[in-house]
Amino acid sequence: MKVRVKVCGLTTQGDIDAAATAGAAYVGLVFFDKSPRNISIETARSMALHAPIGLAKVALVVNADDAALDRITASVPLDMLQLHGSETPDRVAAVKARYGLPVMKALGIASRADVARAQLYSGVADQLLLDAKPAEGETLPGGNGLSFDWRLLEGESWSVPWMLAGGLTPDNVAEAVRCSGAQQVDVSSGIETAPGQKSAALMATASAALFTNAPRIKSRAPQQRSPRQCGLET
Repeated sequence: MKVRVKVCGLTTQGDIDAAATAGAAYVGLVFFDKSPRNISIETARSMALHAPIGLAKVALVVNADDAALDRITASVPLDMLQLHGSETPDRVAAVKARYGLPVMKALGIASRADVARAQLYSGVADQLLLDAKPAEGETLPGGNGLSFDWRLLEGESWSVPWMLAGGLTPDNVAEAVRCSGAQQVDVSSGIETAPGQKSAALMATASAALFTNAPRIKSRAPQQRSPRQCGLET
């Protein structure tokens, strides 16, 4: 089965074009002022209108209230909302009911307990995004170039589609899929030349890496929280 790719943190219409050319299924637009990938509602609207038909447009927000979501959804044509903060299952259900859009809930993973917690959302969210849990004191809930031990997902299943995120690059995304069993992946910092600056070449190479042995273009290396790798001893 073909792996579906979400390219997150796009900031220009050129990024939209590059993601579409690379075969992305989703593009992520960030509405979080602490992120180097944050964009204005006006910019997001122009990017969303520029996106080709069939490319799903996802708005990433962090603990956004209804007023903020009202402003975003009133102006930007969207296909999905991604809640990337500490939203509860009740909040996920409320957002889904209020806006009538599918909701993806992002969850930080660092332990088996975190994986178990993700199950609490499978009954209310339309999709789950499993990301590396941020380090203590980190201001960004994602896009930090961190990966987690993909073996934590071995044998797990959810009643809704899920997506793997966290430190994925052209060099490791195929291995991440093999180790975790993911059928969807989210790439962001691993296809940048600097925070917030996407590379069309790296987008294409990440996509190709999932299906071929194409030559790799060097990307910014992810920070590994621990030396554990798939298939190695802990």
